[in-house]
Amino acid sequence: MYDFAVIWDWIAFSVRWLHVITAMAWIGASFYFIALDLMLKPAPDMPEGASGEEWEVHGGGFYHTTKFMVAPARMPEHLTWHKWQSYWTWLSGAALLAIVYWVGGELYLLDPTKADLSLWQGIVISALSLTIGWIAYDLMCKSKLKDHPTALMLLLFAILVVMSWGYNQIFTGRAALLHLGAFTATIMTANVFFQIMPNQRIVVADLKAGRTPDAKYGKIAKVRSTHNNYLTLPVIFLMLSNHYPLAFGTQYAWIIASLIFLTGVTIRHYFNTMHKTGSGPHWTWAVTVLLMILIAWLSSVRPTETWEDAEARPLTPHEARFAAADGFDAAYDSVISNCSMCHAREPVWGSMKWAPKAVYLETPGDVARHAGQIYLQAGISHAMPPPNAVQMDAEARATIVAWVQAARQAN
Repeated sequence: MYDFAVIWDWIAFSVRWLHVITAMAWIGASFYFIALDLMLKPAPDMPEGASGEEWEVHGGGFYHTTKFMVAPARMPEHLTWHKWQSYWTWLSGAALLAIVYWVGGELYLLDPTKADLSLWQGIVISALSLTIGWIAYDLMCKSKLKDHPTALMLLLFAILVVMSWGYNQIFTGRAALLHLGAFTATIMTANVFFQIMPNQRIVVADLKAGRTPDAKYGKIAKVRSTHNNYLTLPVIFLMLSNHYPLAFGTQYAWIIASLIFLTGVTIRHYFNTMHKTGSGPHWTWAVTVLLMILIAWLSSVRPTETWEDAEARPLTPHEARFAAADGFDAAYDSVISNCSMCHAREPVWGSMKWAPKAVYLETPGDVARHAGQIYLQAGISHAMPPPNAVQMDAEARATIVAWVQAARQAN
């Protein structure tokens, strides 16, 4: 029978690949249309109702784009809707979150040193928390704050900071940053599904019925689209952060995540201004660099847990099951001999300062906690350890495979 761990890992990889592809399509379309909108210029020969036009050259040809402020005089025969990129990005992201942080929740989602939660409680908090942002944000956009865009965005930023702190009080640092990204991405996709698309459908329906569309529907869609534009870059950072323990492996991870939203504003402000006027405000780069220096400094504050602290910490049921399985002692020796020089709280290999991806493989609890990844990375594949660092022999890998398989059969 084919190894289920291999199948599951390929499912996770495939969903992640789909997520990246659809996210590229969504982000690319979003950036392009915001830039196009800002670059539109009036012209004397534009058709009635048009607010601007833009000439572009790409791929060996010229493109002439005209924007109608409300709608054209008649419904065009061919109309492209840009929506599925957003929907599939969210759906694939939600599936990936479930695969990694719900199914693998005992390893990646919960931090017992922060909150004493069962796995099902963590999953419920994870799922329900994603809706809070959209509800609060949508109510703000429909309140009197809609006439005060700066105040609205500052309040949204405050909500993001609170959520960043809250997630960090419950989940692992890696899960906290990922959930903040999913929290924000949910707002963005909900903007498309509940506001942008319905308002555009109203305009299309009016055109088909021969009615004059109301300009307010286009304005609402434009505001929500602009908000999405400023939230995009921080979400990308948060989604990539799980690969970099410097971002999530510190007690100040929630502050780092909050500051990233400010860099998103400064970077997008530069490019949006440049598209509109031809020259961006260069001070935004100075502010961005200063923010990144502050983030880098905060990231250098490492976890205070020592090897002795980890050794004294009680094993979770998941860790205890793998630690008690046949072959654990031999597998533990293999991991200590081949992996712990890098995956240590104080690495001793080369000039390495921190364990890759903040994965520690020193104590029995450490090794039992990461059994699945050890099995995939160093057992049935040769991904780890890097061949230029350690030449792990076949016998050591075999002990890992035998241990994990024995633990799964005993479950």
